[in-house]
Amino acid sequence: MDPRRLRLLLELSRRGSMRAVADALGYTTSTVSQQLAVLAREAGTPLVEPAGRRVRLTPAGRRLADHAVTILAALDAARADLDSSAEPAGVVRVAGFATAIRRSLVPVIAALARTHPAVELEVREHEPPEGMALLTDDDVDLALVYDYDLAPRAFGRDVTVTPLWTARWHLAVPVGDDPAGADASPEVLRRYADARWIVNSRDTADETTLLAIAALAGFVPRFTHRADSLDLVQDLIVAGLGVGLLPADEPLREGVQRLELRDPEAELRAYMLTRRGREAWAPLALVARLIEGHESSSPAGAYGRPARRCA
Repeated sequence: MDPRRLRLLLELSRRGSMRAVADALGYTTSTVSQQLAVLAREAGTPLVEPAGRRVRLTPAGRRLADHAVTILAALDAARADLDSSAEPAGVVRVAGFATAIRRSLVPVIAALARTHPAVELEVREHEPPEGMALLTDDDVDLALVYDYDLAPRAFGRDVTVTPLWTARWHLAVPVGDDPAGADASPEVLRRYADARWIVNSRDTADETTLLAIAALAGFVPRFTHRADSLDLVQDLIVAGLGVGLLPADEPLREGVQRLELRDPEAELRAYMLTRRGREAWAPLALVARLIEGHESSSPAGAYGRPARRCA
């Protein structure tokens, strides 16, 4: 049913005559009559009936006029929701890996609640493949993901990619091993060619990075343990169960030390993804702007430094 005809029916229920409706909306009386006749055919039932020299709504017409109130209000709300110039309101669904949620999202929540209380956030912790799948399926509106410079991630043409920040990662090993000194990354890894390695259980970016460096050293790492939590990675290292990657500024537990990786470096790169064409939705545009603004003003810190612009 054409909502313009529903509006005519609603106005007739309120004003009582087709002439009053025509005068109020700038139509001719015959136009109003013709459009209501079309609406009756769309509805499959008579909507008006004669009442002396005037007309009145049939019971079906009154019921449809009641529905028109809700339908037209919903359409008005949808238009306002999609109006980029309107005050942002709505629920923005975010999926992201834990570090990005802590660094990039949590700091803007207080400002969002203070300045735009009508915008709500729903936050889900997910590794990049999961977050990207949720974004593709329209189950979230924004995804915070990462890759490594040695393991670039392919992003589809249907997403808009905004670089956020980068962070160096080093090799974490048990305390007591000799420092690597000025050794390059392949020489550092070669010392652990026979070790058991700890990698992420829900993504393969760190595996790909380690394989790339290990290939330069002439061996293939044995990936034995898989853990998402960096705290758990350190627990496994302290227990003597293996070695793995940690951020360069991650606080270390007693019993864990870091060996610097360079030539080549292992650099994590964080991104914000949105579905192409959705960027103008006011609540999403606001959250994205707050995240990007926070990152552009943040100094290098515990989770790295603002990202260099990249493709």
